[in-house]
Amino acid sequence: MKEHLQHKVFKCISECADELGLETYVIGGYVRDVILKRKEPKDIDVVCVGSGIELAKKVAQKLHGKPQVQIFKNFGTAMVQHKDLELEFVGARKESYRKDSRKPTVENGTLEDDQNRRDFTINTLALCLNKERFGELLDPFGGVNDLENGIIRTPLDPDITYSDDPLRMMRAVRFSTQLDFTIEKESLDALERNAKRLEIISQERIIDELNKIILSKTPSKGFKILFNTKLLHQFFPEFVALHGVEVVKGKKHKDNFYHTLEVLENLSKNTDDLWLRWAALLHDIAKPDTKRFENGHGWTFHGHEFLGSKMVPKIFKRLKLPLNDKMKYVQKLVLLHLRPIVLSKDVVSDSAIRRLLFDAGDDLDDLMLLCEADITSKNEEKVKRFLNNFKIVRQKLKDIEDRDHIRNWQPPISGELIMDTYNLKPCKIVGNIKNQIREAILDGIIPNDYEQAYNFMLEKAKELGLEKH
Repeated sequence: MKEHLQHKVFKCISECADELGLETYVIGGYVRDVILKRKEPKDIDVVCVGSGIELAKKVAQKLHGKPQVQIFKNFGTAMVQHKDLELEFVGARKESYRKDSRKPTVENGTLEDDQNRRDFTINTLALCLNKERFGELLDPFGGVNDLENGIIRTPLDPDITYSDDPLRMMRAVRFSTQLDFTIEKESLDALERNAKRLEIISQERIIDELNKIILSKTPSKGFKILFNTKLLHQFFPEFVALHGVEVVKGKKHKDNFYHTLEVLENLSKNTDDLWLRWAALLHDIAKPDTKRFENGHGWTFHGHEFLGSKMVPKIFKRLKLPLNDKMKYVQKLVLLHLRPIVLSKDVVSDSAIRRLLFDAGDDLDDLMLLCEADITSKNEEKVKRFLNNFKIVRQKLKDIEDRDHIRNWQPPISGELIMDTYNLKPCKIVGNIKNQIREAILDGIIPNDYEQAYNFMLEKAKELGLEKH
């Protein structure tokens, strides 16, 4: 396995380890990923039987440029940033856990102890860095075999592994999704048995893993595992509520849980944007709360886009997602996601197109990607027809934008100009006149032109009995 240790940094670590008389290994994700021939990782975990901090200091002294050593005494670890590599050093350790915490009590241990405490067999693989055994692979749990067979399995009893640190359950789903591996049956069954243990994990940690699942090539795989093992139920009940089909008078609606995952999957083929993918996840989130059966019509979800957009901040706050422009972006796309489909009809007013350009602004292209991903019918002809309609919408939007320049547009008459002209302080009248000018331009009553807008202002002000200052 020496071919996986060609980088000069391994030679440096090897020399330092031998000088200090420390049995030393590169372990975990680096070994896993080089065997899988994934992109060579930039994070390298080094474990030694002894002081990882002392080894880190010696390596930093020997490396070109003598990088700084970040020491985390409480954890017995040290970090060295060398060019584009992040080297983490730790002494081999044994861990024991309390029921109410994932933070272990740590004591010095052997390499075997260190491998026992790891989450999955594919992360227990270790390559020796000492000169005499350089490149020797230690694989006590059959990790290489699991890599070859695409299996996620815990090295010890999965109930103990998951109960000790419940975040490992989210990691199991994440690795299964990212690597397209299968979670071995015992490990999979243990996920459901231990799902409620997620309550001791911080929301930030859970969402960090969830975001990695969302960003994977086939995120729906991860969501199906999370749902089937009841992990999803512990932290995302609104999404779970999308699941299921109701039948009344022989009419049923589609399962919005699987529909949403299909939308996410469609969108994921065209974008790596995490927040656009979140918009796909939440676009129908209010359907359970707006579901109604109407005689003679069937199932309706009127207003689900409005209620859904109101739910976004609450969901983001609870899940500890950012409450900034990212949240507002998702909220906007959820609110607008039905608008483009209306514009695909044969007869649509320029006014409706101008309003969408104005409301969507810079996010219009992302909105169109979401809407196209939202077409999930099994009827291929129907899908083809809808996609063709969206091509027409895109052309209409382009034509109106080229002509009227409405995207990210600000009305040519500002509130300040209205106040100066009529000697007004900020008040409802100013906002009213400004809104009337904006609406008149969007409706095509007047062109997007300063002079025309100014004359329109004079006219509206006169109706309100205002005189120029």
